[in-house]
Amino acid sequence: MSAPPLPPTDLPIAEVIPAVREALNNNPLVVVQAPPGAGKSTALPLALLGEPWLGGQSIVVLQPRRVAARAVASRMAETLGEEVGGSVGYRVRFESRVSAATRIEVVTEGILTRRLQRDPELAGVGLVILDEFHERSLNADLALALLREVQGALRDDLRVLVMSATLNADLPARLNAPLIESAGRAYPVEIRYLDTDPAGRVEDTVARTVRSALQTDPGDILAFLPGVREIRGAAGQLADLEGTGIAVLPLYGDLPLAAQRRALLPDPGGRRKVVLATSIAETSLTIAGVRVVIDGGQSRTQRFDPASGLSRMVTGRVTRDSATQRAGRAGRTAAGVAYRLWSERTQALLPAASLPEVLEADLAPLTLELAQWGTPDPATLHWLDLPPAPRVALARTLLHDLDALDEAGRVTPAGARLLDFPTHPRLAHLLNGAEDGALAADVAALLEERDPLPPGSGADLTDRVAALRAWRRGERGTADISVLERVERLSKQWRTILKVKPDATPPDGYDVGALVALAYPERAALAREDGRGRFLLAGGQGAALPEGDPLAGASALAVTHLDATPGAWAKAAGSAEGRIFLAAPLDRAALEARAEAADVVRWDSRTGTLIAERQQRVGALVLGSQPLRDLPAGARAGALAGAIRTEGLHLLTFSPEAAQLRARAESVRRWRPGEAWPDLSDTALLDTLETWLGPHLGSARSREDLGRIHLLPALQALLPWPLPAQLDDLAPTHLSVPTGSRIRLEYRPGDAPILAVKLQELFGLAETPTVNGGRTPVLLHLLSPAGRPVQVTQDLRSFWNSSYFEVRKDLRGRYPKHPWPDDPWTHAPMKGTKKRGV
Repeated sequence: MSAPPLPPTDLPIAEVIPAVREALNNNPLVVVQAPPGAGKSTALPLALLGEPWLGGQSIVVLQPRRVAARAVASRMAETLGEEVGGSVGYRVRFESRVSAATRIEVVTEGILTRRLQRDPELAGVGLVILDEFHERSLNADLALALLREVQGALRDDLRVLVMSATLNADLPARLNAPLIESAGRAYPVEIRYLDTDPAGRVEDTVARTVRSALQTDPGDILAFLPGVREIRGAAGQLADLEGTGIAVLPLYGDLPLAAQRRALLPDPGGRRKVVLATSIAETSLTIAGVRVVIDGGQSRTQRFDPASGLSRMVTGRVTRDSATQRAGRAGRTAAGVAYRLWSERTQALLPAASLPEVLEADLAPLTLELAQWGTPDPATLHWLDLPPAPRVALARTLLHDLDALDEAGRVTPAGARLLDFPTHPRLAHLLNGAEDGALAADVAALLEERDPLPPGSGADLTDRVAALRAWRRGERGTADISVLERVERLSKQWRTILKVKPDATPPDGYDVGALVALAYPERAALAREDGRGRFLLAGGQGAALPEGDPLAGASALAVTHLDATPGAWAKAAGSAEGRIFLAAPLDRAALEARAEAADVVRWDSRTGTLIAERQQRVGALVLGSQPLRDLPAGARAGALAGAIRTEGLHLLTFSPEAAQLRARAESVRRWRPGEAWPDLSDTALLDTLETWLGPHLGSARSREDLGRIHLLPALQALLPWPLPAQLDDLAPTHLSVPTGSRIRLEYRPGDAPILAVKLQELFGLAETPTVNGGRTPVLLHLLSPAGRPVQVTQDLRSFWNSSYFEVRKDLRGRYPKHPWPDDPWTHAPMKGTKKRGV
C-alpha cells in the first residue's frame, strides 16, 4: 500500500488524529478517549499506517469480542476497497483471515497473549492498540502489563495505544501517558423508564416494547438482551413483523459473519430494522440507522464460577455506565429515544460499574501465562490492579495438581503444552492427556457450554455425552437443540486440533469419569461408609448428590459442577456438605493408579491414642493403609501437639511447682513489658508445643502418657540464664514475715500476688511487703487464728490504724487465747497463743 487512506472527515475522531500522531511520535504509550461511534476503532489504525516511527511495520489491534474483531476488520478493509485478509485481517479463536500482505491485524485477547509468548519482541509490529480498554478484561490487563515490560526490556521503539469509550480520570497518570480526548458527536436522547420493574421474562417485555416503539418512534431499533436464548425468544414473538416490511435481525458472537453484517449494515431493501443484540453492541460496533434503543436491563458476562471451577456466563443487572453506553447508541445520527425496562427508582440502585476482572476472576489461566513468561510473581510486572495474592495462591495449587507448575512455580513441559489449547488449563489438561480424543472433545465442549438437558435430568455427565451423540445419529430427545449445536461446533474445533473424527457411539461412563478426573483432580470422590449419595472429595470437602440420583450408588465419582456452600436442603438435613450438580462415575482402579504413599500419624480422640499408618492416598482420600511400627519423632511431636491444641492444655498435668513457675514468669512479663521475658501463657504454650514440649515427649502415645510427663524441666528450659536468678529476685516463691515464718506467695498474672498470713504474725509491721523490685505491693489476706480471711488489703498501715479495731472487737471473744493488743504497733508478733501470765 503506497499511502494510507484518509479517514472519513465526517467521523468525530478525525479532529484528534493529528494530536494522536504527534503524541505517538513522542511517547511510547498514549491514551485516547472517544465515545462510541466516534470512529476510533476503524479510522485511527488506518490513519497511523504511514507514520515514520512505524517504519513500515504492522499494527495489531486488540478487540475484546469476536464479533467486533470481524466487524472492525471488515470496515477497514472496505475503506481500502479490499477484501478482509488483504491489508487488513483478523484472528479470533479457531478462525483467521490474514495473509503476507496484512499490515493491520485485529485480534481477540487470547490471540495477542499467545503471540507475545511465542515472540516477546513482536518482530515486525510497530504499534499495538488496546481497544475498548474501559471494560478492563483480564486479558487486556495482562496484555498491557506484558507490553510495558517488552517496551522497557526489549523494544523501546514499540508503541502502545490504549483506547476507550470511558476512562477513570486517573488512568493516564497511572500509566504516565498523555491523554487525547475526542468529544465525539451525539444528538439528544430521551430516556424513558417503566413505572415499575417488570415481573416477567425479559424477552417478553422487550418484544412488547419493540411493537410499541415501532408505532411511535422513527428509525431502526436496537434492543439489548442478555443472551442467545432470550434473543431467539424475542425474535420468535416478533416473527410476524417480517410480513409488514420489518427486518428482525439477531446479533451475537456465534453468528456467521454474513448474518452479523446484515445486522450492522442498512437493509439492502430499505426495510426498517429491529436488531436484537447482546452487550457486544454497547461500544465495539456501530449499527447504522439506529434511533431507538430498548434496554432489557440485563447483561451476561464471564465470571469465575466456583461450582464448575471455570469462568462461565452469568446473567445480572446492567451497570449504570453500561446503561449510559447503550442509550447513547440512539443518538449517533439524529435525536433518539432510549427505553429502559426498569423503574427510575431502580436506576439509582444499579451498580456504578463492573470491577476490573483481575480482581474477581479465576486466575489459573493468567498464572500459567505468567509462569510461561518467566515471571511467576505477578508483583514484578506493572499492573493497574495487582492480581490478589490469595487468588494467585489458589491458582498455583490447581496448576500444580495439573502438573503445569513445579514446586517453585515455574512452568513444566506439560504446562507449556497446555498453553497450546485456547481454553482453561483444566480443559487443556483433559484434552492433552486423553487417550480417546473424540470423547475428550465432546466432554470438554459440554463442560464449557450450558447444560443441554432439562432440569431434573440427573447429575451424570455421561447422559449429556449420550444426548450429544444421539443427536449426531439423528435421534431426537429432550435435550436443548440450540445448546447441542453450540456444543457440536466447539467439539468440532477440538477434534480438528486433536486430529480425530467425530464419534456417535454411546459413551462408557468410566471413560467419561477418567477424563473429568484429569480436569478436576481435586474433585475425585469416594463414597462415605454410610452411603446415601454422600462423598468425600480429594480436596477434603464433603458433598452429596440430590436424593434419588442414579449416581448415588457409585463407589467413586469425578465431580465437575459443585456447590461447595451447603444450601437450604443440606442445612435442613443437618448436613454441612455441598451439593453435586454434575459428575461421572469413576473406576476405583483409576484412583488407585494415582495414589501416593504417605506416612500418617494422627490422634484418635475417641480412644485417646496415636495411630500411625502408611496410607495410599489421593489427596484427602484414603484408598488403603497398614500399621506403621517405627514412629518418626517429628511426626509424633506434631500429632501430639495437634491433639493438645484440639483438646486443650488439660491433657497435660501441671504440678504445683510447674504451675507456680508459669504464674511467676507471666507476672514478671506483664510487670516489665520492655524486657525479654518469655511468654508462658496458654496461647503461647499451645502455639509452640513442638519446641518446648517435643524433647520431653519420650515414647508418649496416649492421654495417660501425656498426663505423666514431668513439665517443670520443660518450662524451666524456657528461662535462659540469667532469667532464673532474676525471677527468684523479682517474684520470689516465699516472703518472710516479722515472726520469721516464710510464707508462700500465690501469683495470679494480671493481679497482685497474694500473701495469706495470720494477722498476729504482722504485729509491728508498718509497710506492706512488695515484690518486683519494690514496685508491686502484695495483696495481704489477713487470717484469723483459724486461718480464715478477716481482711484483704494492700495498705497495712491503714489497717492497723483503723480496721484492726473492728476486727479485734469481733474476734477476741472467739479466740481469747490469742493476743489482741490495744496497740498492735508495739506488740511482739506471735505465731501461736498468748504465753502464761500475759
